[in-house]
Amino acid sequence: MSNSKDFLRAIVEEDLKSGKNKEIVTRFPPEPNGFPHIGHAKSIYINFGIASDYHGHCNLRMDDTNPTKEDTKYVEALKDAVEWLGFDWGDNVYFTSDYFPKLYDYAVELIKMGKAYVDSLTEDEIREYRGTVTQAGKRSKYAGRSVEENLDLFERMKKGEFKDGEHILRAKIDMSAANMKMRDPLLYRIRHAHHFRAKNEWCIYPMYDFAHCLSDYIEGISHSICTLEFENNRDIYNWVLDTLSLTTPRPYQYEFARLGINYTVMSKRKLLELVQSGQVSGWDDPRLPTIAGYKRRGYTPESILNFCDQIGIAKANSTVDVAQLEFCIRDDLNKKVPRVMCVLDPLKVTIENYEGCEEIDAPYYPHDVPKDGSRKIPFSREIYIERDDFIENPPKGYFRLTPEQPVRLRHGYIITCKEVIKDSNGNILEIKAQYHPESKSGCDTSSIKVKSAVQWVSAAQAKRVEIRVYDRLFKNEAPEGIEDLNPDSLKVIKNALIEPAAITEKPDERFQFERQGYFYADPIEYTDEKPVFNKIVGLKDSWAKKTKTTKSAPKPQTKKIQVDGEVVPMSEVQQILFDKYTGKLGLNSEVANTLARDKELSCFYEDALSVNNSPVTIANIVANEVARELKESQIDELKFSAKQISELVKMVDDEIISSKIAKQVFEEMAKSGENPTQIVENKGLIQISDPSKILPIIDEIFAKNPDNVAKFKAGNTKLLGFFVGQVLKTTGGKANPKVVNSLVTQKLK
Repeated sequence: MSNSKDFLRAIVEEDLKSGKNKEIVTRFPPEPNGFPHIGHAKSIYINFGIASDYHGHCNLRMDDTNPTKEDTKYVEALKDAVEWLGFDWGDNVYFTSDYFPKLYDYAVELIKMGKAYVDSLTEDEIREYRGTVTQAGKRSKYAGRSVEENLDLFERMKKGEFKDGEHILRAKIDMSAANMKMRDPLLYRIRHAHHFRAKNEWCIYPMYDFAHCLSDYIEGISHSICTLEFENNRDIYNWVLDTLSLTTPRPYQYEFARLGINYTVMSKRKLLELVQSGQVSGWDDPRLPTIAGYKRRGYTPESILNFCDQIGIAKANSTVDVAQLEFCIRDDLNKKVPRVMCVLDPLKVTIENYEGCEEIDAPYYPHDVPKDGSRKIPFSREIYIERDDFIENPPKGYFRLTPEQPVRLRHGYIITCKEVIKDSNGNILEIKAQYHPESKSGCDTSSIKVKSAVQWVSAAQAKRVEIRVYDRLFKNEAPEGIEDLNPDSLKVIKNALIEPAAITEKPDERFQFERQGYFYADPIEYTDEKPVFNKIVGLKDSWAKKTKTTKSAPKPQTKKIQVDGEVVPMSEVQQILFDKYTGKLGLNSEVANTLARDKELSCFYEDALSVNNSPVTIANIVANEVARELKESQIDELKFSAKQISELVKMVDDEIISSKIAKQVFEEMAKSGENPTQIVENKGLIQISDPSKILPIIDEIFAKNPDNVAKFKAGNTKLLGFFVGQVLKTTGGKANPKVVNSLVTQKLK
């Protein structure tokens, strides 16, 4: 959880300091009338996060007071969302319906005090009598009923003697109150409906404003945290508790800004309309902003929590750019997932001078990802490439395969086009090509120069898969409903071909399909006979190209490499650099784009590379940390040099310091200009790789977290990341992540 002191945490700390609260107890109280969405994720993150930060507890409570809309399936969806996001509600899930007898007693107490009455006005009359913002309301003539008559009517309401809407129970407060919520608010209504838990026991159901504050009190909640639309309800919250003299201890309500995201609707009513009208396949449709939808699409809980952390906790409503959420998933997956090759629109290539077959060894991860692993890619005479990786009459700046221009097969050989085979309509059916035996990647001794590499698969071993490419569900930034749906939000590709290493029986598998984006094996429809992959997110924000607006929602406050608005085409020089960076040097397209478009950055990068040939790690530091400094200073004002950056990277490559510590060292370099080696020595930042120093820390963390150890051994292997993270946190980032990963894995066997 974040340790930043937002205004809610400041309140909690002050309450603990003053002795107002001895223990922090929060709650997440959703209505079980729909599947939870990303807005609920923010509330989960805040309520469970604050409780965790201050060693308290967060209750999961179902606000099940409307029997006409609630269902057990929604309860299970809410539980699954909380658990998937990594939070624990303890032994019990709470239900407001469990408190119905007690709530009824509290209502009777208010009636006896003369603070509540049974009203028999119609719904239209109640609305009319309420008044307006500038005009006081008028109290119902039924407010004069005696205590005895009100008690009798309320009991008969409970017994089911009246029809829906015939009577209601109201608080007697102030019909001229400036806060219209206080003009004799409704406390109970008649509902002859089957309740999914209480069955047919009750014919009256408490309203939110009555049930919520009392449920908080019954559960011992200290801080009742809700969104801003309930700000005016706080007066009722306090009135009920104060009038009933429920003061020690009593909860208090605090409000924060709800989450709004562009190109998204988060009204459960509108989401339900999409589901019921068949516009989406269900609550877990990967285009929906539901937790179930994100989960099925392949989002990770870490990316959603990071997103919630980045947007922070505010007091005023605003709209967040959905690109920030997409950045978070992209940033998370970039460090985790293996790279494989998949051809979405296959074009056959026959290599005429190649005979037999071989396997090419290729890494799963680029150099800057702290993970090992490789696979064997089968290579044969017949392969497939992407159809748009060959153009017969290419435009200027096209660097892939043409009749005159050779290209490298990723991880493999350079090939040259010799003949183009077409059908009677002029459609290209096949490319006849030759390969250059001496050009194999990693041991190239040829004199042939190419400017890009393309993905490919072997025809004989490739597996046919279905690819579902998801885009934003709505075409407008502020959609109203079905009329604003994006007709291109789903594209199904049935004949894509993938390398065999990507076909796995392991669940929860994600890949980066090189040059395509991040993909996830569909957890419901994936089978060996019909593998199905969902596109999680592209390698960069494609919508920045589609929109030409100059004024839009706030952009992510994170490293930003996509050009706002319409993307300006690269110059010829920039394109050459870009292809060099993505091809020969193996940079990802986002980093390559940043460097190629900025002359100062590319020159700085080339200078650093000339000292230390570590292209990927240097590129990441230059495109992010150095680029950030250049926003504030001119190149000649920087206190560090390209040589010093190379020296810093070499310490990372040699595992003297970790990547996390490298960022800390860079910050010091930027301030003082001191040599990175000297900074590391002076501050004692050398990476810890000695198992004898790491193992005691692991043992201590295991001892503090026996429940998580048991859960891991019971099959929850996702907790490996938790233990590794705790070790790194304990050592201030000094522990070698690879060593920690290996030691934790061994200890948990």
